[in-house]
Amino acid sequence: MIIDCHGHYTTEPPQLGRFRAAQLEQVADPSLAAAVLEAISADEIRESVEANQLRLMGERGIDMVVFSPRASAMGHHVTDQAVAVGWAKASNDLVARVCALYPERFAPVCQLPQTPGGDLTASVVELRRCVEDLGFVGANLNPDPSGGFWNSKPLTDSYWFELYDALVDLDVPAMIHVSGSCNENFHALGAHYLNADTTAFMQLLEGDLFSRYPTLHFVIPHGGGAVPYHWGRYKGLAARMGRPQIEGHLMGNVFFDTCVYHQPGIDLLCKVVDRHNLLFGSEMLGAVRGDNPETGSGWDDTRRYVENAELSPDDKAAIYETNTRRVYPRLDAILRSQGR
Repeated sequence: MIIDCHGHYTTEPPQLGRFRAAQLEQVADPSLAAAVLEAISADEIRESVEANQLRLMGERGIDMVVFSPRASAMGHHVTDQAVAVGWAKASNDLVARVCALYPERFAPVCQLPQTPGGDLTASVVELRRCVEDLGFVGANLNPDPSGGFWNSKPLTDSYWFELYDALVDLDVPAMIHVSGSCNENFHALGAHYLNADTTAFMQLLEGDLFSRYPTLHFVIPHGGGAVPYHWGRYKGLAARMGRPQIEGHLMGNVFFDTCVYHQPGIDLLCKVVDRHNLLFGSEMLGAVRGDNPETGSGWDDTRRYVENAELSPDDKAAIYETNTRRVYPRLDAILRSQGR
């Protein structure tokens, strides 16, 4: 089967957007009443995905999507913790409803109510609610809640340990995924996202996080940012800094997806990074939409690129399915319960 490890609910019913707008208005003017999410019917949810994600899954032969709220809208730069919790719950509950309607097509991943430098207890509570009560299989972790100003501690700092303890206890991975950019110097999709992917990898290289958390798994999206292209630089820096070799130091715990939108990029990724560290992903209906005029196919039709890469059948099976089932054991349990 083919599992897409990187999907976002980017076609949400408009009620969710109106709820967020009302939240932000109330933040700006506390005299306003608290935001209330309007009712969203099951038919509205069906309409939002059947003409979009489900249609493309059928066209591209994708069986299952690991599905989370719209990443660019997580809005962790808003400092009000209560607002962050309300927004995360509303977003996660809606994703849960999508997955309940289509349990053989979508598996849920949660947004956390992070704030810049804020206490992570609320994030742990929401993570546990989503995994233990709603059947979620993972979480998105924002290494830069400030939205492009990078004033949080690095991912190897003890600040994050409370959350890592919960991830390990629940046996769920985290995708390292920033939200929108509040810094005009960094375009969210073309700069901030890829900067974050690259920065997260370097932070992990500098530290010893996985000696403390040997079973903690991170997925770095968008093909790992600049990392595969500069693999020699990171190997050289590791040697210069007296760090262990990357392969043993990081790659038992760190995985990259295939959200790379041209054939040479996928070819490079597959040549540089071990096949056991690659998870098929497309970010379908995400950052880059529409068709590539050179190929006539969707920019985010990454299955086409993986199919055309010089990979053995076993390598393709690992990238399409078995690696993701290994990194997301709760997803594997769901699939097994479905006889898949």
